[in-house]
Amino acid sequence: MTPEIDVAAINAAVEVLERGGLVAMPTETVYGLAADADNEAAVLSSYQAKGRPLNHPLIVHVCGPEALDHWAQEIPESARMLTAKYWPGPLTLVLKKKPRCGLFVTGGQDTVALRCPSHPWAHALLTKFAGPTYRGVTAPSANTFGRISPSCAAHVAEDLGLKPEGKLDLILDGGTCEFGIESTMLDLSTGKPRLLRHGVISRAELEAALGVPVPDAGSDAPRASGRLKSHYAPRTKLELVDADEMLERAKALKCAGDTVAVMAGKPVLERLAAADIVPVLSIESPADVKAYGALLYDALHRLDHAGAKRILIERPAADPAWAAVADRLGRAAA
Repeated sequence: MTPEIDVAAINAAVEVLERGGLVAMPTETVYGLAADADNEAAVLSSYQAKGRPLNHPLIVHVCGPEALDHWAQEIPESARMLTAKYWPGPLTLVLKKKPRCGLFVTGGQDTVALRCPSHPWAHALLTKFAGPTYRGVTAPSANTFGRISPSCAAHVAEDLGLKPEGKLDLILDGGTCEFGIESTMLDLSTGKPRLLRHGVISRAELEAALGVPVPDAGSDAPRASGRLKSHYAPRTKLELVDADEMLERAKALKCAGDTVAVMAGKPVLERLAAADIVPVLSIESPADVKAYGALLYDALHRLDHAGAKRILIERPAADPAWAAVADRLGRAAA
């Protein structure tokens, strides 16, 4: 449940951003590491805090569709239609950037990724921060680069932390994220839609809205967040295992003297229990894809902290509806 907006905390966050500081803010997807997108020093400090490569572009989070023309140019009508339909919400659009948008934001590319989050705290912060020039914030996930994304304030505090011991000036605690998986990212910079990153809004939904096919982006697409082979990864080695192979894999690891932490459906967990396989931690995975997505990163944090030698996760269904979950798990296991 999202707590009531703390107006004093929002005002304090705006002050931090205006002086070039870093704020962890909740969104409906994951917690983001916010910096003033017009302030090069602030944005570069967010790269440093995460340990993120400088050529890895950031998403600019804005207060609404009215900010589009302040950050992007050559905007196709499809972009305006999608922002009217899905903003605020978990959809990121990649468009040709305006000169205002620095190359330090875009990783040296001529495109910019834009999104308007729907979490009430993030929306309140962006609305207050925007001003007459529609300022925005860069906000990659508020975690060490490549590691598990944070879906609550405690994840952020544990990883990046607050100054002076940590790296952040302020953490806004807006509760647990609703969706728990990063936004869908769609490239419209050439006019033709290409899916850069699977997310909460499915390919089918985008195709229905646009009335045209939305293929996966190829190697010629702009670089984008979350497309590296290994990402969202726990420190404990993670394996994806088919349901009918889970028992044998767990037995093999037990024989080798390795402990396991397991996330799987109820039937798989029952088979393990019947065979006297007792994981260090067992998490029953939801059958509903949205519930699974909302749980995923918190579950990965818990599995990683369980002290097991290996994490075993039941491979999700080969179904388009599960594409975003499958994408995150595949990169976490890579």
